[in-house]
Amino acid sequence: MNIQLVVLGLLTGALTGAFFALFDVPIPAPPELPGLMGIVGIYLGYKLVEMSGASLDVLESIGF
Repeated sequence: MNIQLVVLGLLTGALTGAFFALFDVPIPAPPELPGLMGIVGIYLGYKLVEMSGASLDVLESIGF
């Protein structure tokens, strides 16, 4: 993992959040911790399946 990209992503997110707050625009993310944890869960689930090597080609399974 490239720590420089992580920091850049965090900085970009913080600046974007500040922009939304400054212009009183609702953020396009869940405003509560349970919603945020759902997003984290989606990411972790994706990474776990990716690391396991399991995959399913949906188009192939339906005949395309």
